[in-house]
Amino acid sequence: MIGAAAASAVVLAALLLYVWPRESFSPAPAASAAAAASPGMRPESRTARDEDGALAPGANREKILSYLRSRYGAHIREPYIQIKMLEGLIGYFRARDPEHWKQAVLDLVLAAFPDRYAEIAANLDHWVDYERWMADHQNELQGLGEKQRRDALWEERNRLFGKETAQNIWASEVKNQAFADALLGIDAQGGTVSEKLAQYKESIEDLYQEHSDQFTQRRQQEVMDRFLDLESVQKDLSSASPEERAQSLREIRKGLGLSEEAIQRWEILDGERDARWDAGARYMQEREALAKQLSGADLEARLKELRSRYFGGEADVIEQEEQGGFFRFTRPRRWGRN
Repeated sequence: MIGAAAASAVVLAALLLYVWPRESFSPAPAASAAAAASPGMRPESRTARDEDGALAPGANREKILSYLRSRYGAHIREPYIQIKMLEGLIGYFRARDPEHWKQAVLDLVLAAFPDRYAEIAANLDHWVDYERWMADHQNELQGLGEKQRRDALWEERNRLFGKETAQNIWASEVKNQAFADALLGIDAQGGTVSEKLAQYKESIEDLYQEHSDQFTQRRQQEVMDRFLDLESVQKDLSSASPEERAQSLREIRKGLGLSEEAIQRWEILDGERDARWDAGARYMQEREALAKQLSGADLEARLKELRSRYFGGEADVIEQEEQGGFFRFTRPRRWGRN
């Protein structure tokens, strides 16, 4: 039975990593908790990572109770906090007693938060039902399109937890979806890179409001990468002159809060990447010409010399990639990204 449960957890984890974003785009403590607390989203125990070791093997009851009250007590009325706490306890007790873990969890909840016991116990039942539903429907969910899958998940969440509670528990996912929708809108519209950047920043402010600056600072690399990954932005950067492109990249980085020192480091990296791609383009031209003239061992010997001349110490890596059928300089150039 333990082996079956573990296998189910692995399958669920794989499915849900596919269904949902790897991380939430929410800087607010409440929304971050919601991301961590999504039922069935991370069926493995999180308790091994608890920094104070309160739920480490061998922890005594009083230490656990003190930990629960100090960590969750201030916001225990919130469903996402209840679920976050429950997932930690479920992982802890399931690993020790797969048959009777639920009663052990309930006993601790009653001792720690007696005035909230009824609602937390109900959410535990909903959590178990949702986990079971995910296991029962994993193949069906994998076969759905993204929107259909999302609609199916929300229908079940609303049914089990109630719409308001489900929205509370999965608040970060709601916000993340709104962010993704905003990106699609920006990518689809016309305008310059500067205009897209302005709308991007406005979307962040609309979604995160007083937390927008905190969000941008905490997820600076991710925020920048998501913007640079927009196809319309890449298209604009590709069509620009080198000087215009460098100015646009500087504007993007500055607009998203990078310091002047960080911008200068990025510009040095841009220069190194440009030189590498220029060398790669020349290498591919010479490689193609050699392939038309030579074959077999003669061709391989000349290619080895060519790779050494263009790539120095990285020549062996390039050779191994090509032997595997991968030619890195035939990939699209992603400005500011590779």
